[in-house]
Amino acid sequence: MNVWDPADRLIESAQLKERVARELAGEIRRAGEALVQVLRAGGKILFFGNGGSAADAQHLAAELTGHFAKERSPLAAVALSTDTSALTAIGNDYGFEHVFERQVRALGRKGDAAVALSTSGKSPNVLRAMEVARTLKLRTIALSGRDGGPLANLAEISIVIPSDSTARIQECHITIGHILCEYLDAELAAG
Repeated sequence: MNVWDPADRLIESAQLKERVARELAGEIRRAGEALVQVLRAGGKILFFGNGGSAADAQHLAAELTGHFAKERSPLAAVALSTDTSALTAIGNDYGFEHVFERQVRALGRKGDAAVALSTSGKSPNVLRAMEVARTLKLRTIALSGRDGGPLANLAEISIVIPSDSTARIQECHITIGHILCEYLDAELAAG
């Protein structure tokens, strides 16, 4: 009999995070430094993704506009998955593959950052938005999984979680997001 054991899932998650710590800490640091540069220069961060990644995008934008662990001035961050009127209008008029691209065109400015979250790295709407972000000269950061998909090659900084499990990838994404928030708090708390 195959018995489901929550301890197995916790150990699996912890082991993956240990691997991420060994292999990807440098890229996570680069992402943090890039976001600090963007915010210090008066730019903003545009977060986007689908499903659980949309929830993570919203979560991280809220941590920055509110506060994470330290009291500080609010930081300019927007989750492109939260405006249901924009999502449904763009999706209806242009197609779902354009819902983030159109918003990046409307809201993104040179020197801002686009942070894409996609466990597969293959979501057409995420890829289109990153292509536009590059064209507009935004800093581009991707959090993906598996082999990174096409998204990994579109981003200036790509953090690819080495797993095929969507759940484990998303667990790493939110952990990395919290690490980035902690770094931004430390660097920008005086502001």
